[in-house]
Amino acid sequence: MQYHQLGSSTLTVSQITLGTMTWGEQNTEAEAHAQIDMALAHGVNLIDVAEMYPVPPRPETQGLTEQYLGSWFKQSGKRDQVLLATKATGPARKPHNPRHIRGGINHFDRKGLTEALNGSLARLQTDYVDLYQLHWPDRSVNSFGELNYTHYPDEDTIAIEETLTVLAEFIKAGKVRHIGISNETPWGIAQFIRLSEKYDLPRIVTIQNPYSLLNRIFEIGHAEFSYRDKVGLLAYSPLAFGILSGKYLNGARPAGGRLTLFERFSRYSNPQVERAAAEYSNLAKKHGLDPAQMALAFVNSRGFVTSNIIGATTLEQLQSNLDSIHITLSDEVLREITAIHTRQPNPAP
Repeated sequence: MQYHQLGSSTLTVSQITLGTMTWGEQNTEAEAHAQIDMALAHGVNLIDVAEMYPVPPRPETQGLTEQYLGSWFKQSGKRDQVLLATKATGPARKPHNPRHIRGGINHFDRKGLTEALNGSLARLQTDYVDLYQLHWPDRSVNSFGELNYTHYPDEDTIAIEETLTVLAEFIKAGKVRHIGISNETPWGIAQFIRLSEKYDLPRIVTIQNPYSLLNRIFEIGHAEFSYRDKVGLLAYSPLAFGILSGKYLNGARPAGGRLTLFERFSRYSNPQVERAAAEYSNLAKKHGLDPAQMALAFVNSRGFVTSNIIGATTLEQLQSNLDSIHITLSDEVLREITAIHTRQPNPAP
């Protein structure tokens, strides 16, 4: 396993992060614990959960992902061997945002963040979080595949300065070590950095945004911040919900697959995605590579990526994903990836 510095912090994190959003929906508690054990055995030291998980978010399952990790902490006694990242749910402004968590208001003010953090700590059976993230901005932005930005000048939002002030109190109290953002825009990154410097408030060390062969938008406006301001990317959906494994090609819908089970992920079901995924799959097979491992190896190779968040529903999938760290893509493969990307850029934004 390779390790990278977590933003501007003194922590080092594994190249691979264990993603968890299937726990409590597609994975049982025992299966979640087995995934943790396997990941740690391979050198993974960062586990990413969220107040909202599992996904799709439902009132009946909300919080189970954190509970499963918390029960593992209690049973194993290995809390000190894990870097724990969790996320506070943002306000429910879009149709796909959950409205059952803390009343659906979920602003990043003192009341909202305090309730969110304390609830997470209770479920996780710990008294601190290594990385506390804002799951999406308090304001309306394009996220989760939404296009055509609409500006709401009179929108009721919490100022970023106020949010940072509350997070600073969490850090001072010892409940949070570092902070990060998620599903954020370049403007948002700039504001968090500017306000932390202006008011001597905690600095964000990470951003958790989607990044894959089918969605490289992060490269356009975000990546420079990762290099210049040490806001490392925690890349989520590196396999685009399994599309890049090739298992959904030609309209296939294998039993148990997320796109088979859930209709909410339509961003991965358009014709452009189908064409690009087929090209990437064919490229991998041409060079004797597993399509999923090639896709993960590409993400692993990007210098602005601090850690690649992989998820799995079986230990076999998890093992294959972990093995991606041993793959170095040749210059020829990278050139062919660039050619595909040029023909069909970002089909799953």
